[in-house]
Amino acid sequence: METARQVLCLCAFFSLPHARAEPIRYSVAEESESGSVVANVAEDAGLAPAQLSARRARLLSEDGRQHFRLDPGTGRLVVAERLDREELCGQSATCTLPFELLLANPVQFFRVEVAVEDINDHAPVFPEERVTLKILETSNPGSRFPLEGARDLDVGSNSIQAYSIAPESKYFGVDLGSRSDSDEYIELVLEKPLDREEQAELDFSLIAVDGGSPPRSGTTQIHIVVLDVNDNTPVFMQDRYIAQILENAPEGSVVLRVVATDRDAGVNGDISYQFSQAGGQSHSAFKIDPMSGEIKLTKPLDFEAAAKHELKVRATDGGGLSAICKVLVEVVDVNDNAPELVVNSFSSPIPENALPGTVVALFTVKDRDSGANGKISCALEDQLSFSLRAAYKNYFELVTVSALDREETARYILKVTAADAGSPPLTTTQTFTVDISDVNDNAPVFNQTSYTMYVRENNVPTVLVGTVGAVDADMGPNAKVTYSLVAAHPTEQPSCSCISVNSENGDVFVLRPLDYEQVRQIEFLVSASDAGSPPLIANVTILISVVDENDNAPLVLYPSQDSSPASSELVPTSAEAGYLITKVVAVDADSGQNSWLSYHLLRATDPGLFMVGVQSGEVRLRRSVTERDAVKQKLVILVRDNGQPPLSATAAMSALLLSDFSDVRLPHSSLVTEDEGSSLTIYLIISLVFVSLLFLVSTAAFITHKVCKRKELKDGHVLYGASNLQSSLADAAAAGTLPHAYCYEISLTTGSGNSEFKFLKPILPSLPPQQCATGGVTNSEHDFSCGPLTMENMVPDSHGVLSAEQFNSLSFK
Repeated sequence: METARQVLCLCAFFSLPHARAEPIRYSVAEESESGSVVANVAEDAGLAPAQLSARRARLLSEDGRQHFRLDPGTGRLVVAERLDREELCGQSATCTLPFELLLANPVQFFRVEVAVEDINDHAPVFPEERVTLKILETSNPGSRFPLEGARDLDVGSNSIQAYSIAPESKYFGVDLGSRSDSDEYIELVLEKPLDREEQAELDFSLIAVDGGSPPRSGTTQIHIVVLDVNDNTPVFMQDRYIAQILENAPEGSVVLRVVATDRDAGVNGDISYQFSQAGGQSHSAFKIDPMSGEIKLTKPLDFEAAAKHELKVRATDGGGLSAICKVLVEVVDVNDNAPELVVNSFSSPIPENALPGTVVALFTVKDRDSGANGKISCALEDQLSFSLRAAYKNYFELVTVSALDREETARYILKVTAADAGSPPLTTTQTFTVDISDVNDNAPVFNQTSYTMYVRENNVPTVLVGTVGAVDADMGPNAKVTYSLVAAHPTEQPSCSCISVNSENGDVFVLRPLDYEQVRQIEFLVSASDAGSPPLIANVTILISVVDENDNAPLVLYPSQDSSPASSELVPTSAEAGYLITKVVAVDADSGQNSWLSYHLLRATDPGLFMVGVQSGEVRLRRSVTERDAVKQKLVILVRDNGQPPLSATAAMSALLLSDFSDVRLPHSSLVTEDEGSSLTIYLIISLVFVSLLFLVSTAAFITHKVCKRKELKDGHVLYGASNLQSSLADAAAAGTLPHAYCYEISLTTGSGNSEFKFLKPILPSLPPQQCATGGVTNSEHDFSCGPLTMENMVPDSHGVLSAEQFNSLSFK
């Protein structure tokens, strides 16, 4: 323990050397004897051999196994135990053993990777010494019969390269191929028709040869039994089955079911299933029902031991013909391993004047799980003086981030929690007790370098939006902190009149309602000063962001809703389903999701004929036009934003279904097919009488409507938002934040088609203008000046009411 303290005390000095950006790489042949020299790692790391002993050099590996050892006298890296590449890396194309060279005084580490090179130390091995195949004598030349290939534990050129038959057979040849998934297969190819009466059985050897030097080979005996009748082999529904199963699945759980069919009848069509014993692959964790082909677990699986299992199932019919399919069982990892935290070095106590960035502890974390279950994040409980810093890979450093003060805290108890990303996550906690050994002079320190606060528009006056906090490590009056607003530059005004800060607790208030469409953010400075003499001061930047409210309804730009009657679109009667009729275009003055618009068909003469794109607003035909459809179709489109609660607007339009676009120049009566002969005159007379009656009824209804409206106007006029305007103006006037205090009476007739309105005398007297400094943020386009009110494009909706955007856009000139 004393040695570790001496080493890590040196870490408290000016800096810690970082690890090399690239690892030191070596290679060594497998089966090398213990003590074999790999390389001089001290020379490659730029270290003298004497430094290794002086700095207590040692090797660290993630799995804890020491495959190599370091000779501290010479700096050589030597083999510690016999290396078997197949045991270490299996069938992987590359085999790399990573580890770290760790030095102390100061702490320094180098990454080292040693690649274990394969040698041809394994011969091909067939799963069975003798294979018996039953083949029909009616099999055609070119027929293929799958065989279990040999397995060679070596990789690359040392693996199996070719197969041959000995002695040479005039009836059979061997073919080596591979599928799309790089899975090699061996097939026996019939080259000449068989004759059971001439030869009932055949025997020969199948030889597998690898590419090593010298090459190695393996042999199996092939025994062919020529059958008489069975002329159909079993066929699997799939050549490759893939199944996934949780590693914690209980014994007896069904993995999947393989199915093969045989066109033969009777005994020759009865299929039985069994595992094909591939070389070296154990099926002890699985069993298969010979009749149903259902594969079950015989014992629990372990993802960390094997992430997948490859099985081969042979289906054999009653005549001896068989087929083989591949079954890949993928074990799904569950979060059953908690993270492991290993402390490599730890230094305590540390001096009070230690510089920021001083390394206190170095530790590693790892998790045996994979994917999200093996992804580890480290967190340090809230501390102002310490933080975690990632060194590289899974190494983390516990470092100081600010000056320490023993008078404030003489001992820190730091808890580091390593948590994986599993569901539910597993955690491991390590506690570090750091003692501080002594200095002084402390100014107030904010708990954040900057603050971002949020306030919703249309807020109530004097609303609390957040709190700033600063602490002073001193004691007594010198530790009393007061807060105030300050100007960013000496020439500027002290602060914004719409912002206030509580001098005692740092609460930040907004004094007047804000409008997101006019002011989106306010930036200013807050000062914290203690009561010392002279006082010490610290400043922090506060950014208040105005959050948009859904206070603006969508505005339909096209089709225009000002025209009467509604705009019409021409649609050919030959149009097919999906024909684009028009596109509704609308905008929303709000932002974010409050401005996301969706379009819906609210009403239509024939709802089944039209459809509206929810996102695009495109109006299309849902089906083809038929003769039974009315010529004129009226539609009402609802445009709705995504606010809470949502606001909406409607767009009215009509569509004319015409067989020829030249018909649009004809009067409406010409769209109706005229009968020949005397019936034409009768129809014209009836139409004339109907139109005359309709005109008289419409005239009487119009006069009655006007008389009723005049009576309503005599009873009183409509004050647009009178109560809201008066209350808002009164509150704002009390806070002294409104640029100008105007309030107008707006008289609008319900359903006015001409959008007529007038301004009457102000209800409240004009207030003197005020300016609000916004901490450097200039919104010149929102400044108001006293004068007459001008309106451009102020069109009320169908109820004669101005929208919030139109009212906000009223300008003074």
